[in-house]
Amino acid sequence: MSTKDQKPGEWTQRRIQSIEVGFQVIRAMEAANGPLPLRDIAAAAGMPPSKAHLYLVSFIKEGIAFQDPVTGHYGFGRFAVQLGLSAIRQLDVVAFAREELSALQQATGFATYLSLWGDRGPGIVSKVDGERQGSLAVRLGYVLPLLTSATGQVFLTYLDEAETAAVRQDEMAAARREAPDDAQSLAPRVTTARDIQKIVETVRRQGYSMTINSINSSFAAIAAPVFDYSGAIVAAMTVLGSDKQIAGPRMTSTTEALIAAAGRLSERLGAGTRAAEAQVAMTSKTRRPAEK
Repeated sequence: MSTKDQKPGEWTQRRIQSIEVGFQVIRAMEAANGPLPLRDIAAAAGMPPSKAHLYLVSFIKEGIAFQDPVTGHYGFGRFAVQLGLSAIRQLDVVAFAREELSALQQATGFATYLSLWGDRGPGIVSKVDGERQGSLAVRLGYVLPLLTSATGQVFLTYLDEAETAAVRQDEMAAARREAPDDAQSLAPRVTTARDIQKIVETVRRQGYSMTINSINSSFAAIAAPVFDYSGAIVAAMTVLGSDKQIAGPRMTSTTEALIAAAGRLSERLGAGTRAAEAQVAMTSKTRRPAEK
């Protein structure tokens, strides 16, 4: 077909089938834990070994794949590694999150924000104000408590203990110094390793954290983790609003919308199938029996 014979916009829909077929081989290799024999790659790609071999020969020539000279198994080559590193360098969780934060705010009506881990704890780096957040303002740069905020508890659960140790110890020491009736925080005090263990167990079981009247009276927050290509937490996505609304009839739908948004962002950051499946499992846990 010549260019003049094409209908307007038709060129954008045309595809090269051989490339799509070749990616079946690449996806089969990506799903494996290491180099595979030809027969396994062909089976996973759904094609005869002879056809898979032709693609592998081309991939080896371009550096996408390599063949182990001893076992004959095929794995990803040097250029595939370079492509992966280049993709990682181009990822910007804050930029990617803006669309999800806006969609989440529109779906729930509540304020939404994204937090990244810093030296002093989780700091808010992006936000969308909500219709139902009342007079409470979400400030960019605000550092949230690790132990008593929903956002902080997500990082406490999924971040390596060595990274949270200093903040964790400081907050526990401050909580011990406070008299029970003079504590400024409305949340239960976290002063022991057992208190932290309970928080971590709850967040891992639910897949999200929820706090009510913790930092600000009459407000509730729900936070979910965002993972990257390595399965490590890189951010937390949070919904904030009135405790009477979030902790009331809208709690289930709001939690599901939050977890779905965090899952989409994780997938965009290369979290992969396992992380996506985990996010789906989290969402199913939030549904009441009658809603299944």
